[in-house]
Amino acid sequence: MAAMDSNINQITEVSEPEVKQFKTDEEILASFGYKQEMSKSISTISNFAIAFGCCSILSGLTPMWGDAMQSGGSVAVVWGWIIVSIFTFGVGLSLAEICSAYPVTGGLYIWVSRLAPPEWVPIACWLTGWCNWLGLTVAITSSDLGLAQFLASVIAISNPEYNASIYWQYGIFLVIAFIHGVINSASIKYNGFFNQTSLYWHLAGTLMIIIVALVLTPNKPDAKWVFTYFENDTGFSSGGYAFLIGLLQSQYTLSGFDSAAHMSDETHDAARNAPRGILYAIGTASIVGLAFMISVNFCVQDFQAQVVSELALQPQMTQVFLDGVGYKWTIVFTVIVMGAMFFSGSALTLGSSRMVYAFARDGAMPFSKWLSHVNERTQTPIYAVWGNVVFAVIVGLLFIVNETAFNAIVSINTIASSLAYLIPIALRLTVARKTFVRGPFHLGPFSDIINFSSCCWILLTSVLFICPTEYPVTADNMNYACVPLVAVLGGSTAYYHFRARKWFHGPGKATDGGSSTESMSDFNVDGSHNTTDVKHERFTEKKHEKVLLSNISSLHDS
Repeated sequence: MAAMDSNINQITEVSEPEVKQFKTDEEILASFGYKQEMSKSISTISNFAIAFGCCSILSGLTPMWGDAMQSGGSVAVVWGWIIVSIFTFGVGLSLAEICSAYPVTGGLYIWVSRLAPPEWVPIACWLTGWCNWLGLTVAITSSDLGLAQFLASVIAISNPEYNASIYWQYGIFLVIAFIHGVINSASIKYNGFFNQTSLYWHLAGTLMIIIVALVLTPNKPDAKWVFTYFENDTGFSSGGYAFLIGLLQSQYTLSGFDSAAHMSDETHDAARNAPRGILYAIGTASIVGLAFMISVNFCVQDFQAQVVSELALQPQMTQVFLDGVGYKWTIVFTVIVMGAMFFSGSALTLGSSRMVYAFARDGAMPFSKWLSHVNERTQTPIYAVWGNVVFAVIVGLLFIVNETAFNAIVSINTIASSLAYLIPIALRLTVARKTFVRGPFHLGPFSDIINFSSCCWILLTSVLFICPTEYPVTADNMNYACVPLVAVLGGSTAYYHFRARKWFHGPGKATDGGSSTESMSDFNVDGSHNTTDVKHERFTEKKHEKVLLSNISSLHDS
């Protein structure tokens, strides 16, 4: 008996390090109770391209540039971009460190399951997942609506007498969203090529706009105007508040980079390449975006006529291009911008669908059985793609209702994404500070200070972007971002309290091909537990116990 105990102790001592040190992506997935279901066909450059597409500078900066210029002038646009880039890169560093330790599709939601205290894991994962989903899905709405607006401005250039109505723009938005659904229902290998094309389109297109605009635009302002001009047309007396409101366009643009983490199940060596995707996306977008913003501001010839006037084309950047480089080049510029917006919307549709797939495989969303289904032919979660498209289209209805709805939609995207970032970073900084096991990428002794500054920045921007953007505040210009935000998060929390807590316990155990955790199917209509499944589970457990006792007996006899 003593010999048997010695043998078991030796086995335990040898096996324990093997449980902790996972050598392959499949073993990392298995440690969370998942199995590899999707193809590992995404390279480092493709992962980076997807995240960079979500941080699309042309898609994020162009629709809201005019609003930012009226909320702080060139100071808010240029220096605001620098400030936001620095703090966002800090947030990216914090998330990349956690991603390297837990490179699993689902990203933030999965990480929280390892960072939160056991008793808080279900609700923490639930809130993180819903915030992350809301941020990514509403980003589809804002990107595709921005494209519809730009298309309307192109028509206005060709035919100044034609004014595209909001309903016409919404119709174009529906077509764009449908096309993105079709693209992301195809095999991931085609999406990899598509997103790499997006990367080159963004970089080459932005460079072309910068060079041509600076060369051809006459009467350029001096450097002092570009770097020091301040304008407050918000109606608020506080210039500081106006400047902070002007940061919205920058923070909105530099979001969605967590899509790199959501592609982990399909990325080679995800523990290293997914964190790289996050940081490369933020860094590249920050540098290229700064060059783009400075060059555009150097092309402003008449601030009042091109930006403030109600007669200016919308978005106002189109008016600046038209006055500076002429009709033909403006058409070229708008085609480049619209192409970037299209690529960005597709990348957001792709990243958000993987987040929904991961969340649904643990039974955390309505229709989880369908949303977590992976098509055998394309190896993509098709129902998750179309579920997000439908929700994005519904949120887009706000655009018809309210004149400042686009800003509200952007605010929802920014706030929800930021809150999803905050939860894992705060947990890493506090309760998981001593228990966190680093991955290949880590911040070393700088981890705490970077995480602390990231939390402070996220809290500041989250509160700021719920505030009104114009004064006096009326029913028409009120920032209604809090309405859908509270509706979705409040509704999901109530659903968790009354129903989901019966089966949802965080990321679960899908290794054997069943549902990852207890889901709706494990409960009868009256809420009682399905005893048939319980009996089957107990029978399986007894069978495993018999096998284990048999093995121990054999070991003892030897």
